[in-house]
Amino acid sequence: MSTSPLSFELIGTDGTARRGRVTTPHGSFETPAFMPVGTRATVKGLMPRDLEETGSQICLANTYHLHVAPGDKVIKKLGKLHTVMGWNKPILTDSGGFQVFSLPKQQLDEEGVTFSFEKDGKRVKLTPERAMIIQNNLGADIIMAFDVCVPFPCDYAPAREAVYRTERWLKRCKAAHDEAQGDQPTQALFGIVQGSTYPDLRALSAQLTRDIDLPGYAIGGVSVGEGHGLMMDVIESTEPYLPKDKPRYLMGVGYPEDLIEAVARGIDMFDCVLPSRYGRSGVLFTRRGRIRITKGKYRADRFPVDPQCSCYGCQNFSRGYINHLINSSEILGSTLGTLHNITFYQDLMRAARSAIEQGTFESFRRAFLDEYLSEDRKDELNLHFTDTRQDHDELSWDTEHSVIPSAKPVKHVDMPEPKPQAPQTTEKPKKDAPRAKSGGAHANKGNAPRARQGGKSQSGKPQGGRPQGSKGGRGKPRGKGPSKKK
Repeated sequence: MSTSPLSFELIGTDGTARRGRVTTPHGSFETPAFMPVGTRATVKGLMPRDLEETGSQICLANTYHLHVAPGDKVIKKLGKLHTVMGWNKPILTDSGGFQVFSLPKQQLDEEGVTFSFEKDGKRVKLTPERAMIIQNNLGADIIMAFDVCVPFPCDYAPAREAVYRTERWLKRCKAAHDEAQGDQPTQALFGIVQGSTYPDLRALSAQLTRDIDLPGYAIGGVSVGEGHGLMMDVIESTEPYLPKDKPRYLMGVGYPEDLIEAVARGIDMFDCVLPSRYGRSGVLFTRRGRIRITKGKYRADRFPVDPQCSCYGCQNFSRGYINHLINSSEILGSTLGTLHNITFYQDLMRAARSAIEQGTFESFRRAFLDEYLSEDRKDELNLHFTDTRQDHDELSWDTEHSVIPSAKPVKHVDMPEPKPQAPQTTEKPKKDAPRAKSGGAHANKGNAPRARQGGKSQSGKPQGGRPQGSKGGRGKPRGKGPSKKK
């Protein structure tokens, strides 16, 4: 009888929301947790020390892409993922199923999926056993079973067949994984629930998957175009059938509102390319909504992206400078955008964990969504909170950053230069003292007067309040929106 390399501690609950801790051979991470996606063993634009500074405690790598290049066997020879990436914290790898089923001309049968590599057109076959071998070579702490991911929309019959085939493939994955790992496993295998948007199929798949004893379970086949409402319906159809003492992972999700609403429904883990992909294109998340930093109105804006953010970019640079960097295609712009967005997501998860611990998650959820979402988005999601006006200043959002607790938000304001005062003496005053040279947006940080959020400075301009242009800034990247995993 082998021992599990992963343990889950349920620290507390608030309603259905859960506060927990997952422990792996490479350390623990707190839940609810967001996992940044390092598709090719790197989060684009960030060094591992940058990723750690965001407060990230676990990241994700993609099995399919690493199998294509440099190859899972090469990764194994180089010391496996933790050594290659210079990341001594937990790592999760997906099975590659989502990417494979997204490829053209793929052929599905009971044995596996036959497809052509995008790079050279070579025809290969990926089976449950092969998916386990590749992930064993990569060496992540958590690995995912090879499942059948159906598109949206999907007819009932093929969705039902995918549920049963996913179960059969999970049994094959577990057998191959157990044989490779032996009595002292170092990797934890998670099963995946499928069933499209059909509540009965989701319940069936959850029960079939739960009957196979595993360290954790995931909800797959979402964020494929079904929209927020159907996604939440899927979670509500699945969650009651998942074990309470095992972590639950919602794959490929998503927007901040998706995360908070999923946490409210009992989900523990999330991943998505969204914050990094958006960050590189200049779409940045703030507590009051998304902004497109490349717009002309931010060209001379001296505020940080988000006055409440403790990331390196918000502590040191203005929106105007980041506007310049990204519009000039400077690498630093992409780095700062990615760093900020992932920090935003980690701050959101930290605030959610704190609210669950304090028993105030529902109040936090309502206040965050009320402040973050535009009125149009609230209408779209049917989320309105007119019965109780939340005090946004009391949000458990300004909790100290877990990595840089001493950081304080920078207030970028246009302060008038002080007028020289005559020296207090009976002698005839000399010439006026020379005007102090301006040090730019970051001069005299420690001496700038502080005002309550939403208040005004002596110049009458906003200080530390609603960043200009944030509310309702629902801009999306040019062209089609980013496709999301799973």
